Amino acid sequence: MDLRFLNAEPTDAERAAVDALGDGSRDQLLPALHAVNDRIGWISQGALNHICRRLNVPPAEAYGVASFYALFSLKERPPRVVHICTDLACRVNGADALAEAADAAGHTWHRSPCLGVCERAPAAMAFEAGDPAEYRVLAPATPDEFARGTSEVDEPPVSVPQRGEPGLRLLRRVGVVDPESLDAYRASGGYAALRNALLLGPAGVIREVTDSGLMGRGGAAFPTGRKWDATARQPVRTRYLVCNADESEPGTFKDRVLIEGDPFALVEAMTIAAFAIGARKGYVYLRGEYPRALKLLRNAIDIARERGFLGEDIMGRRGFSFDIEIRRGAGAYICGEETAIFNSIEGFRGEPRTKPPFPVEKGLFGKPTVVNNVETLVNVPLILSEGGEAYRRIGTDRSSGPKLFCLSGNVRRPGVYEVPFGTTLGELIDLAGGVPEGRELRAILLGGAAGGFVRPDETTLPLTMEDARAAGTTLGSGVVLMLDDQADVGGFLLRIAAFFRDESCGQCVPCRIGTVRQEEALHRIVGGRKLGTGGDDLVVLREVGQVMRDSSICGLGQTAWNAIESAIDRLGALEERS
Repeated sequence: MDLRFLNAEPTDAERAAVDALGDGSRDQLLPALHAVNDRIGWISQGALNHICRRLNVPPAEAYGVASFYALFSLKERPPRVVHICTDLACRVNGADALAEAADAAGHTWHRSPCLGVCERAPAAMAFEAGDPAEYRVLAPATPDEFARGTSEVDEPPVSVPQRGEPGLRLLRRVGVVDPESLDAYRASGGYAALRNALLLGPAGVIREVTDSGLMGRGGAAFPTGRKWDATARQPVRTRYLVCNADESEPGTFKDRVLIEGDPFALVEAMTIAAFAIGARKGYVYLRGEYPRALKLLRNAIDIARERGFLGEDIMGRRGFSFDIEIRRGAGAYICGEETAIFNSIEGFRGEPRTKPPFPVEKGLFGKPTVVNNVETLVNVPLILSEGGEAYRRIGTDRSSGPKLFCLSGNVRRPGVYEVPFGTTLGELIDLAGGVPEGRELRAILLGGAAGGFVRPDETTLPLTMEDARAAGTTLGSGVVLMLDDQADVGGFLLRIAAFFRDESCGQCVPCRIGTVRQEEALHRIVGGRKLGTGGDDLVVLREVGQVMRDSSICGLGQTAWNAIESAIDRLGALEERS
């Protein structure tokens, strides 16, 4: 390929950061960009040129990838910056005041979408470039903490209010068992499920998962057994497994809690899934905003490999080989979409692909691929230990198993809660202590920015996939974000609209234009201004929302109107302003 470069050369430090990765192909573009950004704090044209020469990537395409992600900077900036979350849970817990204080103190900071620590809002992340780079999550954040060194890391509290309670399944080890010890994991039952899987064989594992009724926990609720079976039946021998750990939905943090509290469970679950579908390579696509999860998962993978639970002939099973590679995201909500993950891993912009073909036929690197999120996967060892039929008796007939919910916003005891499907919304809220004393519940956002609102008089809603659909809402990824009577609902909706406008990849016109028009109309309504003669902002919102829902390529555009529509129809939130 005849590559043309601008007249810019890398510094010695930039060259060293890239060369440390060794030789590679285009799929190493994202790691190379991380390497430079971590070492220097930003990505210069000279560094980009050097990356392109090493990976044989056209500079224009590499620039398109680097500029796609929020955590990268293509303009020079100080080595130390602070990312302040201004998204939904942080917004209702003082993020604006935190940003004003950072300005007053003269800190270099950037507004950030959700950092995934909503239970400890308001949140910020301090980053300091170097060798190695230092990341420090500040939650709850205060202006005084911004000045502390990023290496001064406090042990975060365990975000599981039910910690240690009997009856927990998915959360039973979190906060109880040392997440850095394989021996502690095995002493608590770890790797018994993989042993059972090897006895059952691939077809037997898929049968147990199918019998369990396990559905995807990322929001789409597709039957996991069907997905695995379709991939295993493909005639192509090379297959991949991808764990989607890029939970960027505002208000979602359960996957982070699972990885930080029980990383070996994810490694074991992925190994079982790989055995079932015949994959030799797996990727964990992990949010770039999760430094602690990255550290603990790397440790778990390294120890599992050293002890024979990853690599060649796993647990003595000749011919069964599987390994896991972590790919760090870099701040792009759209990369939670399964085909956008493929593009990101392969070194392209994280834009969704048109389907069909579906991932089970043609996914990562054009090969059959299974994509499951963290919560879905950690259910698998439970199924292989208890049996598919026993698992199915948990929950309801159509929504089986335990479910994790992320409670945040105006709530007394925020955190991740585990309940069986079928528990009512009111019962879940009671577990978390309800709204703070002296306040009244005004609304609950279910499913995050892509979900919908329910009223306080609707808390008898059973938390199942089917009941949520019948009620005209969704459980999504498990967000339960509570707003009390002091919440600014109009400002909250504006933040949702701004979020989708920022996070749209821009690939398709309905989403690229529609998210902008939606935000503009909301600004006019919330600000008390109208369109010109004959115009009606609510009509504009509905028309734009319906077009996005009907014609956007992926779920981002298709759901960008959901929460705003439900606020209008269920809460009457904008009627008095229109």
